[in-house]
Amino acid sequence: MTDLFDDQHSGREDDLDKLDAEGLIRRVIDVVGSAKAMPLSASVLISRDEVTDLLAGALEQLPDELRQARWLLREREEFLAERTREAESLMEEVRVQAERMVSRTEIVRQAGQVAQRILDDANEDARRMRHEAEDYCDQKLAGMEIVLDRIMRTVAAGREKLQATTPPPELVDATAPAAAEGAETEDGFFDQDLA
Repeated sequence: MTDLFDDQHSGREDDLDKLDAEGLIRRVIDVVGSAKAMPLSASVLISRDEVTDLLAGALEQLPDELRQARWLLREREEFLAERTREAESLMEEVRVQAERMVSRTEIVRQAGQVAQRILDDANEDARRMRHEAEDYCDQKLAGMEIVLDRIMRTVAAGREKLQATTPPPELVDATAPAAAEGAETEDGFFDQDLA
């Protein structure tokens, strides 16, 4: 009978080596759950060695699994920290790029305002210079008009004097044959004297 129990026990040990801590604890629960009840009692009859072996195996595997779990948690935290740093770096780059774009937009807007101001000033200066040139030309033309008016009056007065000093037409006709040869060019020169 001990050989049969030893064979079953060694077969279980091979199966137990394949189980992890959780599997071993579930196996203990199965053993306790499937144990035979004692008559007239709520207690069950279980194999102390089997439950002890299962719990000892679970305790042996538990530190390895806890180390793996801790390692996985640490890897996860490092991974998340790295991704967080990358995200923060990317957000900083995006913020700098956005500031640069806003700055460029602001520079372009300010340059447009300065250009418009320069254009408005140039148009105002051109308008002012045109008015000044027109005023200057008007003043010069007014001065020339005054000078020309004086010249016209002087010419008219001179003509009047010339007409007042010319001999009467009878005298001109009597002296005309004597001076006809030499005055031919002079008569054609002043047409107003002929009238």
